[in-house]
Amino acid sequence: MSYSEIIILGWNLNAFMFVLNLVLAFNIVKGNDPVVMSKEHEKLSSLKEQLDEYYPYRGYETILSYAFPFVAFYRVSWRFIEMNMFFNKNKGTSMFDFMVYKYETDIQKAKN
Repeated sequence: MSYSEIIILGWNLNAFMFVLNLVLAFNIVKGNDPVVMSKEHEKLSSLKEQLDEYYPYRGYETILSYAFPFVAFYRVSWRFIEMNMFFNKNKGTSMFDFMVYKYETDIQKAKN
């Protein structure tokens, strides 16, 4: 396998993870009530603003991770493993609960 084939494989895996994220997001949005989602959005927006105070360039970091081969693949794969462990440990929770947990732990890490 040549270097160019390896790089193309890495970008294809990044694109696959991007599509997988979109499918997951659409499924979650489709399955929720709009009123509940707006309340959840307010909570997540306030947590995101707090996190952006500590990591102002987080969005650029995400975009760059998709530009480099394999980076987004490993990053998103780890996030899926985290989600799986969270849902196995906390039965009956939703994606909103995981996102709140993740934001709060990242904010706490940044404060320390």
